[in-house]
Formats: sequence, structure tokens, C-alpha cells
Amino acid sequence: MKVTLISIPVRDQEKALKFYTEKLGFIKKKDVPLEGGNRWVTIVSKEAQDGPELLLEPAPNHFEPSKVYQDALMDAGIPYTQFDVQNVDTEYKRLTKLGVEFSMKPTEMGTVKVAVFNDTCGNNIQLVEEV
Repeated sequence: MKVTLISIPVRDQEKALKFYTEKLGFIKKKDVPLEGGNRWVTIVSKEAQDGPELLLEPAPNHFEPSKVYQDALMDAGIPYTQFDVQNVDTEYKRLTKLGVEFSMKPTEMGTVKVAVFNDTCGNNIQLVEEV
């Protein structure tokens, strides 16, 4: 058994696709039109193009409990998910120059360094580097 797809709730699929590809550097893998103007949009890491896909899921627009959960995480400042990086400081500088807003600057916490940013689509995302 292995993980092949992970979904992240987004309020605007087009805005999310632009942010995740243009700012974060992911690559669009699938983009299939669905009913109601939705799409099956997945992205992958440049470093692992055959690895797990991240589905940009429009659930908060159609399923109120998903929206409530997403809002509660944002209000509490809790990241929805995390992405591992080789160097948090380097990514922080790169993304800040691109206009990405961080709620937590690079901070060492035991054996990791973390930073948290807003993905502009309703989620806090945590970057993690093992130190």
C-alpha cells in the first residue's frame, strides 16, 4: 500500500493552481473538467513527478463542514499540511520575495526548523527542514 493522492481544500481552484505552480514551483499533472464548473486538478513536486499527487479540492465551496473545518484551522493558526524542504531559510527568502505571507518566520523546534505561510486559498502550510 502507498499514498498516491492527497487532497487539500481550496476555495478557488484557478487561484490555487496559479499559487502552487507559480509561487511554490509544483507542476500541474492533471486538469480534467467536472460538473458544476469544478475540475480534477492535481499537482506534483518537481523533484518527485511520479510521486504523490496533491489534489486541489473545491470541497469548501460545496460541503459546509469542510469550510467550517478549514476556517477553524486558519483561525487557530494551525497548518493544514506540511511540505518538507532542504532549507527553510532559503525557501522563506525566495517565497517572501514572491509576495507569500508568512505567519511564522523560520523557527527551530528541536530537531526541525519550521515556517508557516498562507496559501491564499484558505490554508496555512508549514515548511519543515530536518536539522
